[in-house]
Amino acid sequence: MTVSRFSTDVYRQRLQAAATAAGEAGLAGLIITPGYDLRYLTGSRAQTFERLTALVLPAAGEPTVVVPRLELASLKDSAVPELGVAVRDWVDGDDPYRLVVEALGGAPVATAVTDSMPALHLLPLAERLQRVPVLATEVLRRLRMIKDPAEIDALRKAGAAIDRVHARVPEFLAPGRTEADVAADIAEAIVAEGHSDVAFIIVGSGPNGADPHHECSNRELQVGDIVVVDIGGPYEPGYHSDCTRTYSIGEPDPEVARRYAVLQRAQRAAVAAVRPGVTAEQVDAVARDVLAEAGLADAFVHRTGHGIGLSVHEEPYIVAGNDLVLEEGMAFSVEPGIYFAGQWGARIEDIVIVTSDGAMPVNHRPHELVVVPATDRGADSAAG
Repeated sequence: MTVSRFSTDVYRQRLQAAATAAGEAGLAGLIITPGYDLRYLTGSRAQTFERLTALVLPAAGEPTVVVPRLELASLKDSAVPELGVAVRDWVDGDDPYRLVVEALGGAPVATAVTDSMPALHLLPLAERLQRVPVLATEVLRRLRMIKDPAEIDALRKAGAAIDRVHARVPEFLAPGRTEADVAADIAEAIVAEGHSDVAFIIVGSGPNGADPHHECSNRELQVGDIVVVDIGGPYEPGYHSDCTRTYSIGEPDPEVARRYAVLQRAQRAAVAAVRPGVTAEQVDAVARDVLAEAGLADAFVHRTGHGIGLSVHEEPYIVAGNDLVLEEGMAFSVEPGIYFAGQWGARIEDIVIVTSDGAMPVNHRPHELVVVPATDRGADSAAG
């Protein structure tokens, strides 16, 4: 896999914006250990180990990366060398937490830490800082929610790649094949169509489709099955696709078709409701209301959507009770579903990006229930 990242200027702007946000929050700075926040700010894909690696980002002053000397190579593919960020390396026997405090100008000091920081590092840091840090989530949330042009381009490419995979899914579906057989073919297709890896694959056939988070099993597909296929993965430089389409092995039962048509209307209405100034909970309510009017309210058992970017699930969450006002540049899924325990389920999911006056979907496969000819190729048949 070829590792890529954005231009150095993108990360320089992000570091400055994060430092400014920290100062506005009354903090001396941020301490960011490996994870999505560090990758967002510097492009670093360093991992967390028992030895501390951390970006120390003062609200006023120059950033510093504290890193074990034996992990210096983890920075080479990041923007850190080109940004001119100071690097303080350390060896076993040194106190890296003291280096962090020094980079912040000394203790006691109010700081925020990334929510993925292990307690292994949080506790000694709190001791050296002489106070418990707060989470950096509130400081960084708006920066990460509002996608810049480079991120939007990455999400569009990821969406196009997963669309190409869904275009191939019908060739994998046949009576006699197992969900696991289909998932294996889809995994190969996800990488073949440009993703760097597979994040998740859901192949929920028949009654398994009624479980929104079913993955795959050895259940064999049967004529008449409704099959939920929810798939996604990272596309360099690490921005995720996530798209769900629902398939029918042979012509669907008329009642299934009727209920699915309602789901289509709900998903279409929710996408149409997306625009700046609308709240996340209002979009959720639009989808829910369409289903409720058709007597399907109880069949919709999860939120309408979640934010997406470097992480598959991130803010904003499109759910009742979230009064967050949508802004241009936010990216999230719109994915209402209906589920009937022991029978079948269906979901339609697109990733959309909020524009100045509406929503731009990055997925463009048809939303209709895709009917796959019920040709039995047997459990040992190869697809793709």
